[in-house]
Amino acid sequence: MGFMDKAKDFADKHDEQVDQGIEKAGDQVDDRSGNKYSDQIDKGVDQAQARTGAGDTQE
Repeated sequence: MGFMDKAKDFADKHDEQVDQGIEKAGDQVDDRSGNKYSDQIDKGVDQAQARTGAGDTQE
């Protein structure tokens, strides 16, 4: 099993934690950019969360 397979397996098993991590990372980027790109960052976070695990657990 390769690295990518292991990462996918982890994301599938820990979807909620992965989504929370993505959300926190988005918040940090938003803060560092002075909230200039909030809409774009939120869209990116939503898209990333939808592609992890069995689906998005955050709304």
